[in-house]
Amino acid sequence: MTGPPLRSAVAPHVSAAEPFRLSVSIQSSAVAATLMKGAELAARIRAEVTREAEELGDACLATVLVGDDPASHVYIGKKHEAAEAAGIRSRDHRLPASTPEEEVLELVEELNDDDEVDGILVQLPLPPGMDEARITHAVLPIKDVDGFHPVNQGHLLLDRPLHVPATAAGCMELLREYGVPLEGRDAVVVGRSEIVGKPMSLLLLAANATVTICHSRTADLAAHTRRADVLVAAVGRPALITPEMVKPGAAVVDVGISRTEHGLVGDVDPGVTDVAGWLTPVPGGVGPMTIALLLRSTLLAARYRRGLVAFPAA
Repeated sequence: MTGPPLRSAVAPHVSAAEPFRLSVSIQSSAVAATLMKGAELAARIRAEVTREAEELGDACLATVLVGDDPASHVYIGKKHEAAEAAGIRSRDHRLPASTPEEEVLELVEELNDDDEVDGILVQLPLPPGMDEARITHAVLPIKDVDGFHPVNQGHLLLDRPLHVPATAAGCMELLREYGVPLEGRDAVVVGRSEIVGKPMSLLLLAANATVTICHSRTADLAAHTRRADVLVAAVGRPALITPEMVKPGAAVVDVGISRTEHGLVGDVDPGVTDVAGWLTPVPGGVGPMTIALLLRSTLLAARYRRGLVAFPAA
């Protein structure tokens, strides 16, 4: 499925600590966006994972959740449901917020040493005061299905990906599915987190896009977004990207998700659908892809550990 061709005329677990400085000039467009819905593609990927899991024989995903964040408990529950549906065994470790950091690290080490566990996921955010980097980096790179370990991040930087952060990988799958041109195009990523923004920029660069990263210190954000053929918003600030900030015909990927009194909303104002050529809806766009790509990464970890696919020596 493809949307309309890009025109040459110039007309979002991520957060932004400070407001972006904007300078907007209003322009109009009559482009009707093709919605890049993730549910159908995610279902196909999960079906492929189910078949491959049956062929592999056995795979196991272990998760670690610390604290009482309601959203995290919902997300972990969905991940376990999806794993079970795909024929992947799962282990669910939930610890109170009062758990000392050293005990969390001990659990991670136990899972590292457990030969029955193929993939490990530490659910973020961790409670205040815990060193997220220390804990996520304690996961063995070969079992790091989130792709957060410096070994996996480094291989992504070298364009030799191993485990890739699932949300960024899911965004790329959606862009490919809908035939969005990337080579030689201007891509702007709003947000610089290790979870989405940075890996997304590297994946777009690997696809031969010309990439700009914007963040909370970017002066005149709109000047950058208005020239983007591909715009990725991954901040977690509702309606940050308005119609006036989007190039007519652009592909807009809305990663951000926020809970408001009006329900779940993204980083992109709904009015962008009248300007963009392609747009991911919220909900129903990127969200379903994240779990599907996490399951795929779990099977990859199982193949690495069985020697079916080579994993570089540490």
